[in-house]
Amino acid sequence: MTTVAREDRSPTLQQQHPELGPVPTFSEAPMVVFWEMTRACALKCRHCRAVAQPKRHPLELKTEEGFRLLDDLSSFTPTPIVILTGGDPFMRRDVFDLLAYGMGLGLRMSLSPSVTSLVTEEALRKLKELGLSRLSFSLDGASAEAHDAFRGIAGSFDQTVARMRDALDAGLALQVNTVVSRHSHRDLARIADLLAGFPRMVLWDVFFLVPTGRGEQDDVISAGDHESVFQWLHGLGSSVPFGIKTTLGQHYRRVALQNAMRDGTELGEVWSKTARTATNDGKGVCFVSHVGDIYPSGFLPVRCGTVRRSSVVEVYQSDPVFQALRDPEMLKGKCGRCPFRSICGGCRARSYACTGDYLAPEPFCVFEPD
Repeated sequence: MTTVAREDRSPTLQQQHPELGPVPTFSEAPMVVFWEMTRACALKCRHCRAVAQPKRHPLELKTEEGFRLLDDLSSFTPTPIVILTGGDPFMRRDVFDLLAYGMGLGLRMSLSPSVTSLVTEEALRKLKELGLSRLSFSLDGASAEAHDAFRGIAGSFDQTVARMRDALDAGLALQVNTVVSRHSHRDLARIADLLAGFPRMVLWDVFFLVPTGRGEQDDVISAGDHESVFQWLHGLGSSVPFGIKTTLGQHYRRVALQNAMRDGTELGEVWSKTARTATNDGKGVCFVSHVGDIYPSGFLPVRCGTVRRSSVVEVYQSDPVFQALRDPEMLKGKCGRCPFRSICGGCRARSYACTGDYLAPEPFCVFEPD
């Protein structure tokens, strides 16, 4: 499939509405960098991107290499949010040292651990004392039966709910992540009801599955179900005490803007709010693996360099793959013709997983620009 000819492209929404502001290109710096500190983890999650293992890899970045990575990330302007993820970051004994070092550089540090026996009240208090920006836990079912089946460990649900309460009691800003798959999407309303019982929770991050790692394409919900979930989330936002965002569901932005135009809502306000965080794989997002390899995201396994030989800043700004991913005019098929291409662009990781081409159309979007 070739790139859409310029004369065949629909005018973008900005061209149709010149009063709308620009969409950030994120060409100089990502909004968020994920560092997969390790692939070691005690859980056995059904759709694990990292295909986590019980033990640490011998070639993981060492502590001093981690310090150098954080030095490099601090040279981005503006500096990104740095999320330490895994596997389970608590499987590394130096996690607190690395968090403290990053904060000392002025980086906004966040942590996404697995909920295991390593998440103790003492550890949560220490994170608070360090000044951690945000802590995120994963909850993938509204019952022990559903969540434990997803995580592969009996008792995981009860432990997660207890640690959520402990994190809030420790004064930490708590985010909850939920993967949307064929196993969980009919449970989303019950999960939302459960989370409403945690009124001090900051954000619900709803992840739309990409078939990579242990995830299978058959586990991805249909394009129609994506659309239904987007519409439901859009209506839910005003009735819950926490914020809602989508990850790997870029076409939710198109739904929000279409609803604004349909309902007569102030389009500029919705556009401004949406455009500020209009990231995508390689566009405002960067990922560093446990062994230091640099990718556009953790879900788009196209290696673009290694921190052991290159600067993340140089790779992010100059690598041809990153540059192509940030250019909406490079998109192919209906994504290349779509008037929402500059603010949506479809999920590049999902396109790659399903077609082998990271510029191909989003395969799970119902919108037809023609």
